[in-house]
Amino acid sequence: MSNTFSYDAIIIGSGAAGLGLALTLPDHLQIAVFSKSNMSEGSTYYAQGGISAVLDSADSHESHRIDTMRAGAGLCHEDIVELVVSNGKASIDWLMANNVEFSTKKNTQSKRKLHLTKEGGHSYRRVVHADDSTGQAVQIALNDQVVNRSNIKIFEHHNIIDLVTSYDDKTGKKKVIGCYVLDTKKDQIFSIKAPCITLATGGASKVYLYTSNPDVSTGDGIAMAWRAGCRVANMEFMQFHPTCLFHPEAKSFLISEAVRGEGGLLLLPDGTRFMPNFDKRAELAPRDIVARAIDHEMKRLGIPSVFLDISHRTAKFTKSHFPMLHKKCLNFGFDMTKEPLPVVPAAHYTCGGVMTNQNGETDIAGLYAIGETAFTGLHGANRMASNSILECLVFAKQASLHITKFLQHANKSPDIKPWDDSKVISSDEAIVVSHNWAELRQFMWDYVGIVRTTKRLQRAKHRINLLKQEIEEYYSNFHVTSDFLELRNLVTTAELIIESALLRKESRGLHYTLDYPKIDDKHFKKDTVLTP
Repeated sequence: MSNTFSYDAIIIGSGAAGLGLALTLPDHLQIAVFSKSNMSEGSTYYAQGGISAVLDSADSHESHRIDTMRAGAGLCHEDIVELVVSNGKASIDWLMANNVEFSTKKNTQSKRKLHLTKEGGHSYRRVVHADDSTGQAVQIALNDQVVNRSNIKIFEHHNIIDLVTSYDDKTGKKKVIGCYVLDTKKDQIFSIKAPCITLATGGASKVYLYTSNPDVSTGDGIAMAWRAGCRVANMEFMQFHPTCLFHPEAKSFLISEAVRGEGGLLLLPDGTRFMPNFDKRAELAPRDIVARAIDHEMKRLGIPSVFLDISHRTAKFTKSHFPMLHKKCLNFGFDMTKEPLPVVPAAHYTCGGVMTNQNGETDIAGLYAIGETAFTGLHGANRMASNSILECLVFAKQASLHITKFLQHANKSPDIKPWDDSKVISSDEAIVVSHNWAELRQFMWDYVGIVRTTKRLQRAKHRINLLKQEIEEYYSNFHVTSDFLELRNLVTTAELIIESALLRKESRGLHYTLDYPKIDDKHFKKDTVLTP
């Protein structure tokens, strides 16, 4: 596989955003979709809760917009929020047309209609779901559609090393022309050309010690775009999901926010509730407030976890609404129909990312970013529950329309210089990568977590600089591996998080610092933008 392949469009990532784009682009385009692992291994597959959309006559786009803006703590871009919420129903209709089966219930005329649930920050029931495995239903349905498209080529177990850019002779603007790819099964590197590349690689929550995300969430698209010359924004806003199962073998298994939406209560070890002390919305407050409250109580009492209890609902109700959760918790020795579940916060969602406009365009011509990789302005300082897959689908459609027009006038990509690793050797020190990975995730958790201080952030920055030096030396001397590429991207992303957090001298949304505990609208009611 030493030759260079050529496609009309390359999509890096195979979750809801990536596959949504592949399926909405015209059939005459030759499309390559790259997946770092197997096609389903990504955050979409593991998403439990659902997708927000205004489908009830009592609800309104205006209410969804206001709820989203309120959760975003003053930093949401109103035009983008309006774009997304107004396309909620169309996105659900598109998924159903692509064979996604959502949960339904009988109405008064004994006809089936979509069952809507409610999650934190929402004023109405507007979350469409497939039991408690919504992401899995979406991922499987889209997988089935993609593999039957003759114009789409799936590359599983391929890790992108870096983007390749050049300059447009007419405009003088930087443009993307292709990328270098590591085939992780064959341990071979090749180049691939395309005038259009879309980053849909998900977020960067694996930068933290505890996360609800799968192992592939290593900030690859954000780091690649940054190295290529794109701006990033609002990287200080890393969302921690309040309720992940606390168990040594559970690997921070997520307990859906829908459990609280259906009446689940957060308790201290002695059985008392504490959320009413922090917010009038109690358990249904936005995630940043709930996560900080749990973190506060754990530190105040010196306890390893708090508890989430829905055992006051009937066993029939719990099993029918949360069949996957109930079964999974039983595997770990917990029966949620009879007892409270021990839970802790864990890194969950990257609200910042590569800066884009409403078409998914980045600072580089032909390079797009959609989904969690992108910063669109939708989430502001805190993402509201179940707006994420909706964002993926809306911007997949937006990008599809723009890419279709862009490719009508795009020139053929020039040749890419072959990858040269003739002067590097294979490393026999995998321990270097694993040690640095563990060190990074530990100090990010300790110093750049739910609660921060300037001193903690400066300590983290110092350690990042040391890791960067080691990585640059490794990159120059050794044959790259997939683990190394992920570590390199995580370190880049961690640095962006730290730099952004140091710039925001206030507490807003997901960024909470003890040194500046209040919101400062006069100086910081704006995005944090970093330029390479």
